Amino acid sequence: MRKLLLATALLAAFALPTITMADEATPATAEPTSPHTFTYNIGLYSQYVFRGLTQTDKKPALQGGVDYSHSSGFYAGTCGSNISWLEDGGQYHASSIEWDIYGGFRSTIGETGIGYDVGLLNYVYPGKKTVAGKSNPGFNDPYTLEGYAALSYQWLQAKVSYSFTDTFGVPNADGTYYVELNANYPIGDTGLTINGHVGRQKYDGKAGGIDNNDFYIYTDYKLGLTKSWSNGVNLGAYYTDTNAKDKGYTQWS
Repeated sequence: MRKLLLATALLAAFALPTITMADEATPATAEPTSPHTFTYNIGLYSQYVFRGLTQTDKKPALQGGVDYSHSSGFYAGTCGSNISWLEDGGQYHASSIEWDIYGGFRSTIGETGIGYDVGLLNYVYPGKKTVAGKSNPGFNDPYTLEGYAALSYQWLQAKVSYSFTDTFGVPNADGTYYVELNANYPIGDTGLTINGHVGRQKYDGKAGGIDNNDFYIYTDYKLGLTKSWSNGVNLGAYYTDTNAKDKGYTQWS
């Protein structure tokens, strides 16, 4: 269940600047800075690991997204990645995409330096619930809607995500939550950042008389190092591990 994640990411984020052109006959006047910012990113990874579990059967993943943010603190965005876990588990036929849509609000609490972030995140999985070309309605839709709230201070962040729907195909799992602690510690002006993470996935509800939490609960860990350059390119390597030994995660841990 241990895995070495070598992430080679071309996470180039391009902010759209405001361009001001002045008439030569009049003094140049600075335009106010636009409150709107758009950024884009694309990354190539050795595999897609989500909360400690591989989503691509330990094969490479291509990911990309676009984000909008407003100076008020409001933001929205969408991103996508190839996946294989639905096909690997037999739930879906010809389903190889995860599409995420999210939005929220982030700001700071007065002069404390403590930041907060609240929002909603939709996980969408296009595809057909079929096996061998036949309809397979017995499998639950993996579509998931989560709300999240986070507090951060300097390089530390604590976050909780709460599911309002059945969670990633687990029946009766609304009320499931995931808590995590993240650390991204910059090493001076080197462009290097030490990345640390620990998370706990706890499920709610029962399916077939079995408590979902007994079947699916687990803890995951991550330790890594990221190098960033001024042109927006990042290169990182991460090691992940979980204690997901229950049979519910045989194929993904």
